[in-house]
Amino acid sequence: MGFFEGIRPYLGDKAFYKRVAAIALPISAQSLITIGVNMTDTIMLGKLGETALSASSLANQFISIFQICCMGIGMGASVLTSRFWGMQDKHSLRKAVTIMLRLCFVFGLVFTAATIITPDGLMRIYTSEPDIIQAGASYFRWSIPCYWLLGFSLTCTIVLRSVGQVRLPLICSICAFFVNVFFNYLFIFGAFGAPRMEVAGAALGTVIARVFEFCFICGYFLFVDKKIVYRLKHLTMKCRDLVGDYLRISIPVLVSDTLLGLGNNAVAMVMGRIGATFVSANAITTVTQQLSTVFIQGISNASSIITGHTLGQGDYDRAQRQGFTFLGLGTVIGVLAGVFIMAISGPVISFYDITEETKGIAEQLMLAVGFIVIFQSMNSILTKGVLRGGGDTKFLMVADILFLWAASVPLGALAGLYWHLPAFWIYTFLKIDQIIKAVWCVFRLSSKKWIKRIEIH
Repeated sequence: MGFFEGIRPYLGDKAFYKRVAAIALPISAQSLITIGVNMTDTIMLGKLGETALSASSLANQFISIFQICCMGIGMGASVLTSRFWGMQDKHSLRKAVTIMLRLCFVFGLVFTAATIITPDGLMRIYTSEPDIIQAGASYFRWSIPCYWLLGFSLTCTIVLRSVGQVRLPLICSICAFFVNVFFNYLFIFGAFGAPRMEVAGAALGTVIARVFEFCFICGYFLFVDKKIVYRLKHLTMKCRDLVGDYLRISIPVLVSDTLLGLGNNAVAMVMGRIGATFVSANAITTVTQQLSTVFIQGISNASSIITGHTLGQGDYDRAQRQGFTFLGLGTVIGVLAGVFIMAISGPVISFYDITEETKGIAEQLMLAVGFIVIFQSMNSILTKGVLRGGGDTKFLMVADILFLWAASVPLGALAGLYWHLPAFWIYTFLKIDQIIKAVWCVFRLSSKKWIKRIEIH
C-alpha cells in the first residue's frame, strides 16, 4: 500500500480528524501548561540569584530521570491498555494497570531511598560548588514525597488518556498550575506572613501541587472512573499471565526513553563545552522550540491511542491507512511549525539584551530549529505514536539508541569541538538523528512489520 493510496480515504474524513483533535488538543494544552509552570518557577527563583536557580535546576535533573522512567512505564502500559480497550477486554486492561502501578512503586522506592540517604551526594553528581550543593540538598529533602505522588498520578494520567479520557487530566493540570504558582510565591518569598524558605520553598510548593494532582487523578481513577472501573482491590489481582507481554512491550519503551533522556544530557554537555555564547543562544531558542512542538506531542499521543484502539478491534488494514494519514499530518504540522519559528525568530531574539555574536548564533540556531522540526514532527508522530501504538517497541528502542549515540552525539561533538563549523551545522549534526529516524520509520511503516499481535494466554 503506497502513501497516497493509504491516505486518500481519510483526506475528507471529518469524523477521523474530530477524533484526533478531541484527543490531541487537551494533551497539547496540558503540555503548554507544563511549560508555563517551568517558566514561572524559573522567573521566581531567578530573582533569588544564580545559586538558587542552579540548585533547583540541577536537583530537578535527577527528579526528571524518575519522571522519564515513569513515562516509559506508563507509555509501555498504554500500548496494552489502548489495545485492550479496543478489544473491550477490561479484565486484561486492569491487569496491565496493576503491573504498571507495582513497577512504579518499585522505581519510586529506589529514588526515594537514594534521596533520603544521600541528597548531598546526588548534588555532587552535577556540581562541585558548595553553596549550590547545600541549597540543592535542601530542595531534595523537601522533595522526598514527590516521587510516588508524581509517579502514580503521571502513570494513571497516561492510562486515562489511552481510553480517551483527556479532559480530566487537562483540568487537573490547570488547577495544579495555580496551586503551584501560589504556594511557590508564598514560600519562596515569605508572602502573607508565611516563612521565607527560598529554594526549599520552591520544593515545598511543588510538593503541595503534587499532592493535589495525586488526590485529583488517583482519587478519580480509583474511586470514580466508570470506564476502566479500576479499584483498590485490583492492586492484589493475579496478573502473571500478562507479565511477559507487558515486559516485552514496556521494557524497550522504558530503556528507549531513559537513554534518550541521558542522550539529551550528553547533547547539552557538548553544547556547554562549545562556549557560553552558544549555550546562551540555544537557551533563547529552547522556549520557541518547545512552543512550536506542543501540538506535535498532542498528535503523537493521539496517533498512539487511536492506533491501539483500531488494532484492538482487529482492523489491521485500517490501522495501516491511518498510519499513512498520521504521517501526512506530521509532515504538514512540521512545515507549519518551521514557518512559525522563522516568523517569530526575529522578534524573539531582539527581545533579549545580548551581544552581536550571540545574536548571530541565535539566528543560525533558529534557522536550524525551523529545518529540523519538520523531520522531528514526522518521526515523533511515528516513533511516539503510530509505531509505538502498534507494539513495535523493540525496533523503536534500537532506532532511538543507535542514531542518537552513533550519529548525533559524536557528529555534534566533532562539528562543534573539532571542526568548528557554523552554529547552523553544529545544531543540525546534534539533531541529525531526527532526520535519519524520520526516513527509517517511513520505510518501517510501509513494511507493515510494525503491527504486532498481542495474545493473552
